[in-house]
Amino acid sequence: MSGLQQRRSDSGAEQGTVQEVAPVNPVVHDDKENSHHPHLPRYNHNGHLVQRGIHPDGESGRKWVHPWMFLKICIKSSSLISKLVNVLWPFVPAAIVVHFAKPDAHLWVFALNYIAMVPTANLIGFAGQELARKLPKVIGVLLETFLGSIVEIVLFMVLLANNDNGNLIPVIRDAILGSILANLLLCLGMCFFVGGMRRDKQEFDSVVSEVGSGLLLTGGFGLVIPCAFSLAVGDDIDSVALDLLVLKISRATAVILLMDEEKDADREMDLAKHKLTFTECILALLLAIACVSMHAIFLVQEIEIIVEQTAISDMFMGLILVPLVEKFAEHLTAIDEAWDNSMNFALAHVLGSSLQTALLNSSLVVIVGWGLGIDMNLNFSTFQAILLILAILVVNNFLRDGESNYLEGA
Repeated sequence: MSGLQQRRSDSGAEQGTVQEVAPVNPVVHDDKENSHHPHLPRYNHNGHLVQRGIHPDGESGRKWVHPWMFLKICIKSSSLISKLVNVLWPFVPAAIVVHFAKPDAHLWVFALNYIAMVPTANLIGFAGQELARKLPKVIGVLLETFLGSIVEIVLFMVLLANNDNGNLIPVIRDAILGSILANLLLCLGMCFFVGGMRRDKQEFDSVVSEVGSGLLLTGGFGLVIPCAFSLAVGDDIDSVALDLLVLKISRATAVILLMDEEKDADREMDLAKHKLTFTECILALLLAIACVSMHAIFLVQEIEIIVEQTAISDMFMGLILVPLVEKFAEHLTAIDEAWDNSMNFALAHVLGSSLQTALLNSSLVVIVGWGLGIDMNLNFSTFQAILLILAILVVNNFLRDGESNYLEGA
């Protein structure tokens, strides 16, 4: 008995020595994900076994492709606005049929393909959102923002490819400006207004607004450099030499810009919805991007004829019509986030999309045009340059206090 007591006392002494030499620093697990043992199976909020490499919020509990469930989720598991947009899917086959059956009906071909791009762009946004939920947060947001602008990139590339006599270059320039203005004024205003309809005010992180405002000013000033240069030296040299210099400045600016680049009210409801598998997300994106590319080609082929035969001008086409359809999915996502009181995510979509257009997409179209031998430049008119800078300054002023309401959106 005394031997057993002696061993216990020795053990206690050893424990006391360990505590004295190396004090215990308990590890506090903030959430279940961090406290989960790496070798044990993990289940998400819906009871689904989480597969390796998939975030619990995006786990569907299924594998590969289930056609009926795939269609059901794409129709029902998005926001209310997206559900209403899905009624436009019959326009997709109709636009394809009219393009080949009635090629001389230019207005009908243009209108049908314009409408058909809306549900396909919406599917890109939804599939991108589903895919982003399966990835780490930062990577998911970046991927979702990029996929939201994929329609714009496709349209710019199609416009460049169909630019035979230089008539579409003003349309591309106007589309770049119109895209940024649509994000900053129309989409952000709708976010403030829609979100303010359910609450007296909404708050967002000042870091998001400050960083976004600074980057927007950087991108905005970068875009107006060719215009400022043209105004500064326009009276000293002839127009041909000036155009060549502006083109070189635009290409240099494009290279520089290319190098710089938990309040959700419905979170529980969104998490409880059925989700697409990883394979279904890729399939939906491929299908939607293929449809968008096809409709963009059919649409761009009719632009010159529509401008010549109707009262629609190049500027209206570039500033209004093209930006509305190319950013449709991004606008729906941002407005839905604002409705759910996730203003940080809404601002991330709006500001991120604007920055991508200013820093990446505009630079990409200039560099691609350079490679194709097309003199694509960023020489905006003085009025357009002033309009862009004023819009950025106005938005920065509204974001300064970190709060928004419906009146600011209106």
